[in-house]
Amino acid sequence: MTFFSWELVTALSLGFILGLKHALDADHVIAVTNILSQTKSLKISSLIGSFWGFGHALTLLLIGMILLLFKITLPQRLALLFEFLAGAFLVFLGVKVIWNLFYNHLHAHQHTHGHTLHTHLHAHSHSSAHKHYHTSFLLGMMHGLAGSAALTLLVLASTPTFFQGISFILIFGSGATVGMLLISMVLALPFLYFQNITRLVNGLQVLAASLSIVLGISLIYTFGYAQGLFF
Repeated sequence: MTFFSWELVTALSLGFILGLKHALDADHVIAVTNILSQTKSLKISSLIGSFWGFGHALTLLLIGMILLLFKITLPQRLALLFEFLAGAFLVFLGVKVIWNLFYNHLHAHQHTHGHTLHTHLHAHSHSSAHKHYHTSFLLGMMHGLAGSAALTLLVLASTPTFFQGISFILIFGSGATVGMLLISMVLALPFLYFQNITRLVNGLQVLAASLSIVLGISLIYTFGYAQGLFF
């Protein structure tokens, strides 16, 4: 098989499609939604999706190079560990969103009317874009060894050459990045469109955070206990 045979083109095309599909994994969508819910810009939201893709592709590339160079396969226990960690991170994200929403953003302000002292609680939403980028990048790296991405690394053992294996990883990672970029833009729309309706946005945030916690606990149980990672 030459470097640019039809078989290779077909395999790379399939890799890109699988990458797009991989971005739609439930844990990816819910995790990124929790980060997006705290932003108020379509540009920032799209960059958050891109940073997830960059982190995801970086992990796949680094681990894939090791597997190809030493002609080894990804240990099943390591894949289970990253699934478990992805679940734990989902719980962390969900709890963090709820914490920020109901506690960290409440501030008491006092002022006087005449001789009467009044105290008011105000909710302030401060968004740090760089912090969100870092979180998304870290999340993408963690997901690089979980779910269908782990299956992609298992496929590398059957690739004839190092070049073809790396090409497949890069194409798969590109597909996942493009997929998450598009998904992030779509998911951000409800939060941006209704951003002036505070109660509705807060409700959407609580919903996303709750789903994140429930799915995270499910993953922790499934991979930590049911599939015997720790027991």
